[in-house]
Amino acid sequence: MKNIIDAIINLVQNPKVELVRHYASTNRANNMGDALEEYIKDLYADTVEETDENERIMKISSVFSYLGNASNPPDSMIRGGGDAIEVKKLQGINDLALNSSHPKRKLRIDNPKISQHCRSCENWEERDMLYVVGICTAQQVKSLCMVYGDEYCADIETYSRIEDVIKSGLHSIENVELAETNELGRLNRVDPLGITNMRVRGMWTISNPLRVFSSIYSLDNTKAFNFMALINNEKYATLNNRNELEQLVGTIPNLSIADVNVREPNNPAQLKGCKLITFTV
Repeated sequence: MKNIIDAIINLVQNPKVELVRHYASTNRANNMGDALEEYIKDLYADTVEETDENERIMKISSVFSYLGNASNPPDSMIRGGGDAIEVKKLQGINDLALNSSHPKRKLRIDNPKISQHCRSCENWEERDMLYVVGICTAQQVKSLCMVYGDEYCADIETYSRIEDVIKSGLHSIENVELAETNELGRLNRVDPLGITNMRVRGMWTISNPLRVFSSIYSLDNTKAFNFMALINNEKYATLNNRNELEQLVGTIPNLSIADVNVREPNNPAQLKGCKLITFTV
């Protein structure tokens, strides 16, 4: 099963900064958002330089059990019960727009926002959630962050209780018609003529990882490209190819692995030991 270490190794050995130029030349993407998502797939499947599109499709299919769409999280899932991956493209150190999906420490099969195809692609119950955040210009990626929900987000109850209170409040409104919906609520026929409806949607955002983890990492603005990944020690110990990455430290310029501590999202008084992997070009 492929994992984040495979993606990092492929990135540091062959970084692609001019993403649009690279993917436009192969007719795989015409804009930065699509190019970034294709690049992440290629990093995991080791197909960055694959010129045979049929071969690339086969390799990507062997790595991923699910490739999503803009309407339903996640963007992809690794075959064999591996990580669920959400890719976000930004133009600066802005908040991540999660829209109607609250932050996810883990991706669970009972999440109402995921599609039936996502639920049925494999036999699974829960997956680690990896957020991949790219800060991009029109043509190139300037920085890339990979952080897991375990270090980034609180437990699901933190967010779901807010939604539950809102839904409960809607039910307390008199003389309106509540309709079934996957959103927080839908109120039909709210006026005497019965011609006005109201949709209630959650619009979640979360602070950029570069702000959240600014105490342990900052961009080197003298470099064309910055990369960071944060992996807690427990997860890192399960990655059987971690030694391959560690052996590259000292041979690939500006690649480093450091031991750091970050705050536990559910209880900031507690600290979690993590590996901070950084790379610049």
